[in-house]
Amino acid sequence: MENSQLNKLSYAGFLVSIGIVFGDIGTSPLYTFNAIIADRTVTELLALGSVSAIFWTLLFQTTIKYVFITLRADNNGEGGIFSLYTLIRRYKKWLLFPALAGGSFLLADSVITPPISVSSAIEGLKPSIPDLPVIQIVLAIIVLLFLIQRAGTSLIGKFFGPIMMIWFTMIGVIGIYAIAGSPSVFKALNPYYAYRLITEYPQGFWLLGGVFLCTTGAEALYSDMGHVGRKNIQISWLYVKICLVLCYFGQAAWLLQHVGSPLNELNPFFGLVPGWFLIPSIIIATFATIIASQALISGSFTLVAEAIRLNLWPKLRVIFPTDIKGQIYIPAINWMLLAACCAVTLYFKESKYMEAAFGLSVTLTMLMTTILLSFYLYVKRVPKIAVTLFLLVFLTIEISFLIANLRKFSHGGWVTMLAGVLIFIVMYIWYRGNEIKHGLQNFIELKPYIPVLKELSNDAAVPKYATNLVYLTLSDDVSKIEQQIINSILYKQPKRADIYWFVHVQILDEPYHMSYKATVIEPDEVVWIKFKLGFRTEPRINLLFRKVVEELVKNKEITVQNRYASLEKNNISADFRFVVMQSFLSFENELSMKNNFILKTFFRLKKFSLHDEKEFGLDYSNVTVEKSPLILNLPKEFNLIRET
Repeated sequence: MENSQLNKLSYAGFLVSIGIVFGDIGTSPLYTFNAIIADRTVTELLALGSVSAIFWTLLFQTTIKYVFITLRADNNGEGGIFSLYTLIRRYKKWLLFPALAGGSFLLADSVITPPISVSSAIEGLKPSIPDLPVIQIVLAIIVLLFLIQRAGTSLIGKFFGPIMMIWFTMIGVIGIYAIAGSPSVFKALNPYYAYRLITEYPQGFWLLGGVFLCTTGAEALYSDMGHVGRKNIQISWLYVKICLVLCYFGQAAWLLQHVGSPLNELNPFFGLVPGWFLIPSIIIATFATIIASQALISGSFTLVAEAIRLNLWPKLRVIFPTDIKGQIYIPAINWMLLAACCAVTLYFKESKYMEAAFGLSVTLTMLMTTILLSFYLYVKRVPKIAVTLFLLVFLTIEISFLIANLRKFSHGGWVTMLAGVLIFIVMYIWYRGNEIKHGLQNFIELKPYIPVLKELSNDAAVPKYATNLVYLTLSDDVSKIEQQIINSILYKQPKRADIYWFVHVQILDEPYHMSYKATVIEPDEVVWIKFKLGFRTEPRINLLFRKVVEELVKNKEITVQNRYASLEKNNISADFRFVVMQSFLSFENELSMKNNFILKTFFRLKKFSLHDEKEFGLDYSNVTVEKSPLILNLPKEFNLIRET
């Protein structure tokens, strides 16, 4: 199945969008009003002001900012804060920091979405079954959800889509049923009620921390664009938003019928549901909350894959589970998220405590997206007055939400904030470590060494190391090569080969590209190949390299044959050996405290990173890994005295 079939406007794409993209934001009615009301006595201002704030938040934050503006900032169909950064990173270096912060806090927030969503639904059974083992059920559901990720979001989306259609239709219908009893609730469409909530209700401003929960899935919506396409998200959002608005106004209408009454921990959402439909609604809600987690999980895979490509995250194994472009799965991230989600569930135990931690970190992500998006609009020559207006409006909204959410810090918000800070540190150290390492690479002219390589190749006195010796090089210039590669061939154990190959892999900013350029520097002696691969293309260099060799032989540009007489006589193909150069931090360095910390941490992280031979899909049986010391600053001169 081709990517275009999903990314083009279609019923299949619509259904997959419903199933994958809107799960998080679609189940927010389960806990948003509950977080706002908490233990407060219901008043008319509280009910109408809250639903008015929710309506206008959905309009500005989700509809205008994300669905209509941010989704247009796509990188060849791919979305997410790192795709946005990719589009503008060449203009200003400081843009790295909002990108790192936004990606870090979004990833941190994804560890609390599955627990709070699933717990909110399962707890709906508590009034009917007081002894229900909620924690055990929630853990079992979360484990099952992460186990099925290997199937890919296409298969998951086709299964989840119909369930979410039932969910959205259900919340819309029960909302209409409640509104019919109090149609006056629609006067809350007037933003004046939201203003009154903030200015007149006691500590009303702080209620924005609860209101914000209605839009927490908007950032994941942007990250998931590569899975289903912009048009499908925009069209399906129309249906989703109508159902959400009806449900929120239905809850407000129900609250108006309970003015002055304590709710006794009854969730306003389940208050909408007729008694005869309570159990079926909880079952549907449970399935919906399982699916809700999918938006953040698949978004996390996209986010980390982008970070790996930008050298912001240690290299991990990325799997493409289906033939549909954009479908990715990262096992290490899957199991890390599973462990974190289980830990969060065991720590908070109930959804009402998770609400305190939920939303704070994603507010920071939205702020960072606003900064990057404003710069993107400026680069795209959108009128400055429009960019300034966009920046002022959304900075005002999001800073207000951030201040309100900061009240959650001591009540659990510190969990996701701490996780976000740790992820930020890992990303920065990995980026800076790579920057220092690459800055120390010494590239030299290859031309003076061509005669030496040719002479070595024909020197029978030197034992043959391989018929074809292939080096992976960082040099994208055919005339230059790393000093350490020349040292490896000539100055360590001399490596005699019939043909020396230098292979460079360039990862492009576009997702699906595959091409190569081959230069025969010295006929049948030295060949340079440059692969250009899209960041969604699996870099199976072993396979691609052999394909290139076949084409070069076919075109008679080179002659690849087994030059061992006995093997050639029996038509046994020539051997190829790949050499991968790896650096390590030399003990000879004299570093500042900062660089010492960065580089030591970088090389510790590198132990958990995917090795180059695995990353490039090389056959382990014909790969040699050579280590070379990384020397940043040699120690100052010192006096060494010879004793007699």
